[in-house]
Amino acid sequence: MSKKNRLPVVAIVGRPNVGKSTLFNRLIQTDDAIVHETPGVTRDRHYEMTDWNGRCFMLVDTGGYIPESKSVMDIAVREQAEIAIDEADLVILTVDAQSVLTVAELQIAEMLKRTGKPSLLVANKADNEKIIQSVAADTELYRLGLGDALTVSAIHGRSIGDLLDLVIERLGDDYLSSAEDIITDDTYINVAVIGKPNVGKSSFVNAIVGSQKLIVTDIPGTTRDAIDTDVEYHGKKIKLIDTAGLRRKTKIKENLEFYSTLRTAKTIQACDVALLIIDAAEGLAMQDIRVMEQARTLKKGIVLAINKWDIIEKDGKTSLHYERNLDKALAPTTYIPYVFISAKTGQRVKKALDAALKVHTERMKSVSTAKLNIFLKQAIEKNHPPAVRGKDIRINYLTQIKARPPVFAFFSNFPELIPANYRQYLEKQLRESYGFEGVPLSLTFRKKNKDRHEKN
Repeated sequence: MSKKNRLPVVAIVGRPNVGKSTLFNRLIQTDDAIVHETPGVTRDRHYEMTDWNGRCFMLVDTGGYIPESKSVMDIAVREQAEIAIDEADLVILTVDAQSVLTVAELQIAEMLKRTGKPSLLVANKADNEKIIQSVAADTELYRLGLGDALTVSAIHGRSIGDLLDLVIERLGDDYLSSAEDIITDDTYINVAVIGKPNVGKSSFVNAIVGSQKLIVTDIPGTTRDAIDTDVEYHGKKIKLIDTAGLRRKTKIKENLEFYSTLRTAKTIQACDVALLIIDAAEGLAMQDIRVMEQARTLKKGIVLAINKWDIIEKDGKTSLHYERNLDKALAPTTYIPYVFISAKTGQRVKKALDAALKVHTERMKSVSTAKLNIFLKQAIEKNHPPAVRGKDIRINYLTQIKARPPVFAFFSNFPELIPANYRQYLEKQLRESYGFEGVPLSLTFRKKNKDRHEKN
């Protein structure tokens, strides 16, 4: 995918306990990542899409490994920095404004300079004017060779706007501003085969094409590069995008998963449908749910394939119990279809591909304005929008303004007052009436056009 058809990746790197997670949280305006005084503490998530002044980008937080010795810590820091630098379009090297430089920071700076990638040096924990002045007077940071350091305080929000301005400036105009601007290859139906390491992604692709095109072993991450496999199925051209495994040897399991999440995030951008494979024995993990959330945010079609079903001990109710647990885990996104498969034996593998093709068709669906307004009238008669702040809310008109992905515009006298639960009700009614299985929907609520709807 070219620069101009994807979102840029910005990585925060640095040694443990310089405030990377606090800075990450501040930049994405949330407290989702776990922050603790213990160096290298494992956090809740590694990446998130965010935006500034109309420009969207993916922010990546490195770290999260709990070192058991100094040597292991050095390996962990070096590997994650290398992975992040390889994958990023802009790197923020974060140091502690209240501490001296370490060997790890000098090594990271050297790696950065060798790549020639755009970078920013940020001195975090500049919590007061005295610290800011000491950083300005300290020539030690120039040893990194990355220019002047921007002093920020992630915990207090000091100079965060200045940092975001610099991020956008350094990225330039070579990237998309919004995830909705991503255009996939119309020649093919692009299906991203995604999932954690060693869940059987390559085995799934091999089962589809009927050959050992990809390296498959029991060692996680043995797929060396992202491989696009073109197949023709039921007269349709499909591109199976298999996410890459780790290109270098790693002794740190978490780094393998970290790399996998980065490559998966990029792969989802290039697809029409994300086919998420999970291990039946392991079940749906938090990382899998985050991947589905990424696909949902990017408005991609989603299919869930539960692999290695052949090795699960079963009785007459095994499948039913599993489905009930999945329904609970997927409660906010019950529209996602799932298929039980065995990539090893080929069992129901093609049904998973059938599901992906069906979701793609649903994602391209358009509903006429005439039908939508009959639907709207019936939905309102069944459940009228509640009055809010003494205002009687009326929804006068509905139209689909886009397909692939579907976007619906509701016109109302007070669009800003329509409660979230009523918006959810309208989406549920849309799905019950028109399907859209596996497809995230965008519902926008706008001020009614007075000239057109005044009599309504």
